Amino acid sequence: MKENIMDINEINEQKIIEQIRCLGIDMIDKASSGHPGIVLGAAPAIYALYAHHLNFNPTNPKFINRDRFIMSGGHGSALLYSTLYMAGFDLSIEEIKSFRQIDSKTPGHPEYNVTPGVDCTTGPLGQGFATAVGMAIAEANLHERYKIIDHYTYVLCGDGDLMEGISYEASAIAGNLKLNKLIVLYDSNNVCLDGPVEDCSKENIGMRFISQGWNVISVEDGDSYELISKAITEAKACTDKPTIIEIKSTIGKYSMFEGTNKVHGSPLSKEDISKIKEKVGIRDIPFQISQNTCDEFRFIINERCKNLEDSFNDKLKTLTEEEQKELEYFISDNKKIDFLNFVYDTPKDNIESPRDTSKKILNAIVSSTPYMLGGAADTFGPNKTYIENGGNFSKENYMGKNIYYGVREHAMGAITNGLSLSGFRPYASTFLSFSDYLRPALRMASLMNLQNIYIFTHDSISVGEDGPTHQPIEQLLGLRSLPNFDVFRPADANEVIGSYKAIFEKTNGPAAIALSRNKLPILECTKANEVEKGGYIVQDCVGKPMGIIITSGEELHQVLEATKNLKTKGLNLRVVSMPNLGRFLKQDNEYIENILPVEVRKIVVEAASSMSWNKLIYNSKYLITLDNFGASGKYQDVYKKFGFDAESLEEKIENLLK
Repeated sequence: MKENIMDINEINEQKIIEQIRCLGIDMIDKASSGHPGIVLGAAPAIYALYAHHLNFNPTNPKFINRDRFIMSGGHGSALLYSTLYMAGFDLSIEEIKSFRQIDSKTPGHPEYNVTPGVDCTTGPLGQGFATAVGMAIAEANLHERYKIIDHYTYVLCGDGDLMEGISYEASAIAGNLKLNKLIVLYDSNNVCLDGPVEDCSKENIGMRFISQGWNVISVEDGDSYELISKAITEAKACTDKPTIIEIKSTIGKYSMFEGTNKVHGSPLSKEDISKIKEKVGIRDIPFQISQNTCDEFRFIINERCKNLEDSFNDKLKTLTEEEQKELEYFISDNKKIDFLNFVYDTPKDNIESPRDTSKKILNAIVSSTPYMLGGAADTFGPNKTYIENGGNFSKENYMGKNIYYGVREHAMGAITNGLSLSGFRPYASTFLSFSDYLRPALRMASLMNLQNIYIFTHDSISVGEDGPTHQPIEQLLGLRSLPNFDVFRPADANEVIGSYKAIFEKTNGPAAIALSRNKLPILECTKANEVEKGGYIVQDCVGKPMGIIITSGEELHQVLEATKNLKTKGLNLRVVSMPNLGRFLKQDNEYIENILPVEVRKIVVEAASSMSWNKLIYNSKYLITLDNFGASGKYQDVYKKFGFDAESLEEKIENLLK
């Protein structure tokens, strides 16, 4: 890069924008796949941001106090990669040419930890927008705590992002919390994939955001990087509201199909590409990049950001040694939580709801751990996840531990991802039956290998009176089917403790814990230290067992009662608690064979979908499970109706093993 010999006033910034555009459409053309419309239409916006506002270091893309940028419309990845390459990130021209190809650093949609400079994996529209709200919440907390953290979070989104309900939920939260360090660049081109936006929406976006407490700025000429830059400056001057800048752009600018949906998601013809390059003064040679243009872009960035890290490091020295160690946690990939000091207060009657045990653990650990915070989707009470001395996270108190999401599970899921991407070990809570509302965000968390914690209560048909709408059946299966996702369903307080211990010690991927709301005996046979293996023997017999009963959660209590009665009938059975099926299946063959010998018949008891168990049980008659919806009534009556009370289980097991 040329330094100190350039006159910034003589740099042709429009030429840089055209180079970004043409490199982007070259990538799409070579891949024969991609979305050229946003590349041609939104290039001035992304240039204005990277050249004149975004604080970052391309040689250290994970610098903790960098400004975050989220390409919420992930289909615009070619625009982002083109900009990152031009800005000097560690992307070779060969990687640029390998756009959308196997094992390249330039996948079809931006992926965290794959491409340098990508701060978030953005898949389904709206996820990036909501994740950015989580990043802004994180910044507000860290700034309040350490002062020296003071970055902005920027989003580039389109009409599709704002149509998704998750963005409505997330923007309401951001407005209520007055997250003024959040700035959204809205690429408003009035076109979506199927045609004009007016065919599916008459919404006044500006008024919508004003009603939610946002600052709204309009840029009528979306091809003017100067006007866009001026609007960003104005947005940064707003100290009490997040800002959305509506940029009136032309999708597919310069293309023969500009302004139409035909340029949204299909590569351009060779003829069209040639004409575009002729119009903007770029040589019609694929991937022909002016080194001088690159140098000028990088010079602009370097002049503005060259002292960024040195200045931060000087401020870092003003913190106490303890505060510096805390910040090291936020920067590091090691997100283990110290569980050693937790002392469990056993109730006198030895009976406790698993969600109450969870409450004790959270209140002991979260309140004393600066990098843990979380919230609930209007279910703090029933989830028992409120931190009693943690304070409420609000516009008056960004240090609060308890985030009130309201009835907004979709946004809660993505905001939790944003917190995690900012270094926190966050948690979110709701009923297990509503975990489907978080599903896209759970999938993104698994893809990004984030160490989120999800606390799902009301875990089975034993919810009772609320009926089948609130009684999860297929949710456990859905969570267990997610790659890189840990699912715990503990049976009592001992297993709740073991589940949290295993979760806190995790170094990769998210985890969920599904908890019963009912008061349950704390069993002498359950072992906290065995939970990490996924499954273990809780009751055995002398000699070879006649059968092995595998169960999880609350059903363990009914199984133990049933097998106790069966023993008097001469049936010697082994009972295996399986709080984490996925972990058990990953144990070595010797351990699995020791717990579940091949030659012994096995029966699964779980009041949920049978489909989780096909790797252990090959004959469906040995599955005492539930593949239809529950019913409303007293939970004991619901259990009896579907055959999960001890008496019914005793009869079923006896008939299967005779």
